[in-house]
Amino acid sequence: MPDRRPQHTGSLLLIRRRQMNRDWLLQTRETRRSFANATWVPLRAFQDDEQGNARVTEVGYVSEFFGCGSVAFPPQQREVAEKLSWSDLGIGHSARPYAYEDGYYSPIDQYQYNDKEPIGVELVFEHEQPVVGGTKWILNPDLVVALRLVKEGNNWVRPEEDFTVVAREVLDGGGKYRLIEIKREFLIDYLAARGLALRLSYYRQRVENVASVVGTEYEGLENQQTERDGGRFELLIRSLNDVYGGSWASFRVWRTDVDDDEDAPVLGPDKDDNTESEKSEGVRTGPDGVRVEGEFWKDEWIDHRGQSVRVRRDTDHSLPHFIVETDGTRAASATLDSEDVGRWLWFRPSIVMDLLCRRGFTLKWYTAETGAIRSTSGYATHFGINSADLLTIYAYDIARLAAWEQHIWAAHNVPPDGKVSGELLAAQVKTQPASTHSVEELLFVSMRLLERGFRDRFGVDLFSHDIEDELAMQQISRFHSKDQASLLRLAKEIIRVLSDRLNVRELRKLSAHAEKDNRGSNKLLQDILAKQVGEERARKVLGPVVGAYDMRVGDAHPTGSKIGDALKLAGIDESRSFLRKGEQLIHNVGHSVWWVGKLLFEKEAQP
Repeated sequence: MPDRRPQHTGSLLLIRRRQMNRDWLLQTRETRRSFANATWVPLRAFQDDEQGNARVTEVGYVSEFFGCGSVAFPPQQREVAEKLSWSDLGIGHSARPYAYEDGYYSPIDQYQYNDKEPIGVELVFEHEQPVVGGTKWILNPDLVVALRLVKEGNNWVRPEEDFTVVAREVLDGGGKYRLIEIKREFLIDYLAARGLALRLSYYRQRVENVASVVGTEYEGLENQQTERDGGRFELLIRSLNDVYGGSWASFRVWRTDVDDDEDAPVLGPDKDDNTESEKSEGVRTGPDGVRVEGEFWKDEWIDHRGQSVRVRRDTDHSLPHFIVETDGTRAASATLDSEDVGRWLWFRPSIVMDLLCRRGFTLKWYTAETGAIRSTSGYATHFGINSADLLTIYAYDIARLAAWEQHIWAAHNVPPDGKVSGELLAAQVKTQPASTHSVEELLFVSMRLLERGFRDRFGVDLFSHDIEDELAMQQISRFHSKDQASLLRLAKEIIRVLSDRLNVRELRKLSAHAEKDNRGSNKLLQDILAKQVGEERARKVLGPVVGAYDMRVGDAHPTGSKIGDALKLAGIDESRSFLRKGEQLIHNVGHSVWWVGKLLFEKEAQP
């Protein structure tokens, strides 16, 4: 018996393909969707997509169009706005200013149903530029400023909220605008602040030209007009001859009283004796084939929820809870939003890197164990590192942050352990900040001192290129060290700003072994120091730098024994936590750099 499975499978695929094309034309999935529940809401759209190379009059032509217009209305105009649809709000409508002859002026943001009767607010403006060519769509500046947006490329972002994309525009290859849309979360915040509701009116059209509907996925379909999913759907099946063929007529009229030889001819009024005319008519046969067309119109409202936490700064009821007691008891953020609460919160140190990997966040050190995270919200959240390697922060400093930041902090919140950081208490309670300095800052201070000493004594630049200390310090921090791999990467960053920047060309001239051109930057610096204090002492002083360099190599080619030797040379106590190992690595390299400068430029110095 023959195996018919391949034929059966093929027929199923054909049925599925036909059903898919039929569903595409009938828009069965699209009509069920509502922008009132969508993440992105189109404010204005004109998207016309044609597939293939066939012309609109030819069989094989496939196209899809989506157009959308929108206007925001106050509650008192909702009854009137309910009557407005595609012809009033759609893509044929455009927001433009208008000056009346009697002096009345209609600004661009006002939507008028009747002359001089503004009833709505435009959110997208159309700016025609006939001299330079093209038309621009402009997002209402009031919305942009109210939500504190910044334009980056084709996106509007909100820096205070992790630079999230709030609105975006889409242009085609020729620079023609196709779409401006906005995230509904931000749109309804703005609408709530202004007491408006947005009315959308949109139209979707799908077309395919086929030789015949017989034997195709469209066989059996008939023209129809139906109410569907809150809108109106229409199916049209017509011959291409009916669409593009038919009778035609033209009528031409011209003047006969113009003298071509006259220097400044003047036309008089039209008369029967100075005009002539002709009329032509005929029938044009259209192409063979069938045009199958599905159209859908819909109007819907985008309503706000009465809350505007961004524009009007309403109370945010979605704020997280934080652990405040050793037994895991939590308190709502709203109850902590006061400078007089008198509580601290504990966080895992991983929160620092979670925030620093986001655009606009920076780390600032105040003392050896205290610093601050500066965020895009404009706040500097002060922290202290305690004996359990946890960050302790005054509760109010967290509760005043934007909601999205609080949720990030809450994910790293832990029960109290290891008491509040002593240096943080000294600053916040005793108002006696510690006189200590972070190892991160000391490393960069030591490099600058050594750089200055080299220039003063030898007249050369120690480093081949400069760096911005504040920016580099974001990459060189004890918080980067959370496991073995990240500790090795920290060493790599340290070497990148120290050894990799050393001016090898000038150091080679100062080295005692100038003929050995293959010596690396660390070895050349050691040779220069050895001239002053001898080989053994120079090797001992630069040991942590060499150890960090070997750790950097271990990051790319990890070998257990070699990494262990590198850690030992760098002076890393492997019994410590990785946070403290990172701190120790930075300290030891910075201390080494400081001793190089002291031994080179100060007499009778001893390491």
